[in-house]
Amino acid sequence: MPPREGTYGLLAEFDNPSDLVRATQKARHDGWRRMDCYTPYPVEEAADAIGFHRNKVPLVTLIGGLMGLTAMFLLEVWINTLAYPLNIAGRPLYSWPAFVVPAYEWTILWAGLSAAFGMLALNGLPSLYHPVFNAPNFRNGASDDKFFLCLEALDPKFDLLETKKYLEGMQPLSVVEVEY
Repeated sequence: MPPREGTYGLLAEFDNPSDLVRATQKARHDGWRRMDCYTPYPVEEAADAIGFHRNKVPLVTLIGGLMGLTAMFLLEVWINTLAYPLNIAGRPLYSWPAFVVPAYEWTILWAGLSAAFGMLALNGLPSLYHPVFNAPNFRNGASDDKFFLCLEALDPKFDLLETKKYLEGMQPLSVVEVEY
């Protein structure tokens, strides 16, 4: 049975992090790929269980730093050789050692800004709304003492009735449907 129009997924509520990690590992082992865990504090085992290991922020930072280096170096070359050449004591117009310090500074600036804005963009922030906010049990326990596993309807294995039975077999406190 295909998911109803407007269904985001099913949300299972657990009392402790070990039950959540066990359920997440089982779901991952059984072939679920579109899922997420919600906890009131970081649970590293849950991140490992859902297969979260890709981090693109270092690559974004590297690209930003290289862009800053290139941009400043080209800017200095253009200014000193074409836009505003100064003949000072017969020294060459293109003197790359003088360009190193400002180019280095721009490398650090662009890498830092790329890291900050890249992290926000890759995390999808700022995000003022998420469909799980519609679940009443999530609203009452997500930031205090409850642990949640959400199997998303976009997963090819998702079938509303079968998925609900599957989640109930993991002995959660409750299983609710999350709507958009």
